Amino acid sequence: MAQRWRSAAGHLRTVAAATRRGPSSFQSSCYHTIQAIPREFTGSRVSARERTQGRIPAVVFFQNLLEKDPTIRPSFSSKKHLVTVERKQIKTILKSPDDAFSFCSTRFPLQIRAGSGSSHLLESGTVLPIKIHRDEESGKVLNLVFVWAEDGMNLKVDVPVVFKGEDVCLGVQKGGMLNKIRTSVKYLCPSEHIPSKIEVDVSNLDIEDKIFIRDIEVHPSLKLLSKNENMPICKVVPTSLGHQAKEDQ
Repeated sequence: MAQRWRSAAGHLRTVAAATRRGPSSFQSSCYHTIQAIPREFTGSRVSARERTQGRIPAVVFFQNLLEKDPTIRPSFSSKKHLVTVERKQIKTILKSPDDAFSFCSTRFPLQIRAGSGSSHLLESGTVLPIKIHRDEESGKVLNLVFVWAEDGMNLKVDVPVVFKGEDVCLGVQKGGMLNKIRTSVKYLCPSEHIPSKIEVDVSNLDIEDKIFIRDIEVHPSLKLLSKNENMPICKVVPTSLGHQAKEDQ
């Protein structure tokens, strides 16, 4: 866990931690080898039929295909696949609060087989989920988008932020409130160094104290994609309740 000291409002210590993949998270992602089978047709009716059969429509491609500049797109699409994955398996992965929180910042092994239950392997590799489409009413997963995430690839990733120590935060205990301004930060990451989450320790923040994006320490290979590193990710703000408590003292 990387730690950082800074001075503000007296000798205030804040800690920003970028979680690197330890043995537990590595085992978790490898434990879930996502099983997929090809789909030849698209459309709402076809997708609805797949869902009734317990499968979720998905697509796997290179992230560069999303670039607007055609000069930096790959000149081939042989590894772009329309597939379906098992709803039961995805539901199991998302059932764990930690896995659900970091699902789109965790790499998974993927195997594309000729058919459900088939031993014939058509394609395999490592992927990163980048989008989950859910039903607005039921919350059920309708579609998934994956990008290839083999070692050596650079990927744009929205890394989720976890605020730790809010329950013992100095400013919150004085009646303030932690305003969580950013819940994720986007980096360009080598795929083997994608952090599942970023931990920010707010326990020593006083009222009006902030933590900025620049205060976060991550693996040196990560490149911040935010245009403003001076943007705060959180701030302890005063509340009327805290103000009243101060007057009553």
